[in-house]
Amino acid sequence: MGKWKLLVALVLAAFIIGCAQQAAKPKEEEKKAEVEPIVIGLPLPINFPDGYAPYRGAVLAAEEINAKGGINVGGVKRPIKIEVVDTRDLEPGVPISEALAAVEKLILEKKVHVLVGGPARSEAALATLDIIAKYKVPWIVSCGVLTPAFHKRIEENYDKYKYAFRLNAHAVWLAKENVDILEKLREKYGFNRVYVMVQDVEHARKFGEVIAKMLEEKGWKVVGFDRYPTGTTDFSSGLLKAKSEDADILLIQMDMPETMTLIKQWADLKVPALPIGFIRAAQEQKAWEATEGKVNYFIVSAGAFTGNAPSNATEWTMKFYNAYTKRWGTPPQGHGTSASYMAIYVVADAIERAGSLDPDKIVKALEETDMMGVFGRIRFDPKSHQVILADDPKEGAVTCWFQWQDGKRVTIYPPSIAEGEIKLPPWMLEKAKR
Repeated sequence: MGKWKLLVALVLAAFIIGCAQQAAKPKEEEKKAEVEPIVIGLPLPINFPDGYAPYRGAVLAAEEINAKGGINVGGVKRPIKIEVVDTRDLEPGVPISEALAAVEKLILEKKVHVLVGGPARSEAALATLDIIAKYKVPWIVSCGVLTPAFHKRIEENYDKYKYAFRLNAHAVWLAKENVDILEKLREKYGFNRVYVMVQDVEHARKFGEVIAKMLEEKGWKVVGFDRYPTGTTDFSSGLLKAKSEDADILLIQMDMPETMTLIKQWADLKVPALPIGFIRAAQEQKAWEATEGKVNYFIVSAGAFTGNAPSNATEWTMKFYNAYTKRWGTPPQGHGTSASYMAIYVVADAIERAGSLDPDKIVKALEETDMMGVFGRIRFDPKSHQVILADDPKEGAVTCWFQWQDGKRVTIYPPSIAEGEIKLPPWMLEKAKR
């Protein structure tokens, strides 16, 4: 009898344990579901600085947030998972359809909750708006896409395109800043002749046309306007024309890496026109070594916000600059690096305030964003979803213009964050005295 009692007790215990395990299983599965990652997709031209640099910025932000437990969604901390796809939209000859297919792949295969980054080419981003509208995925553009048509299209058809935001500057704003810099140079040196060289793509053409018109209205003479197909490898003809036309300023708007050749040819020809603008190959720290110092004196728009070059714009700025340098072994480079870094923080902030991953709730929270970051105060226009731009980081997002001076990228504009003054190359000093 004693053995039978023991056997019954063991069977009963096994039954009770089994029931307990079955009861606990749904709770364990529920708990597992609660901590599934928040998937953020990065559609980027990953083989270009406008792709891998924003990727690095986004990854750095995700790592920092995950180190603190992740994003709090309704009381549950969830980690960020980054998924990246190569859009190839900056490569010569690659059709826009390839970038669109890459974006759709992220949405359908990776089940992303939010998109950040690109595509970087304006034409590709404008076409992507319809994909975003179709799938209703919140999207923050944080690199490239300088055409003002982007935020205008959102404003004109808000209900359809409300899921898209731009945490970046645009060509019209950058043109205004460029003209302001040139007007200061005219006041100081008497410069008033400009030669324009742009890449034959939407944002660059618009940039050049807008600036040329603004300068002519202020009394400047536009002595030349050249357009170069993506992939151009020889700029000597345009540089020699600028020299023969006695241009004071060489206005450049190009996002192709081949501008490395332009830099070297300008220095070799000693063109007495100060180069200024969005110049892809001049944006990175490695440009100094790659050009053997020939990039000296180039005035460069990061095409994006402060943080790509040292400054003390906000408490975030050098913290980001140093963290990026430590994490990736190089200072911030490329276009949209600090913006992509901050985009991850903006997404995290919006999701936490929304308390949900519902796209419409995230959109509403993004529209109510008001936070400080690497480049200043971050707020979005409620209708166009363009980040509010400003000259003062206390008021809005501030861009970054720097000049190469003896191996360093010295922030020279806007005045609120400037770390130094513009210098002229030796072969322009005589002209400046006239």
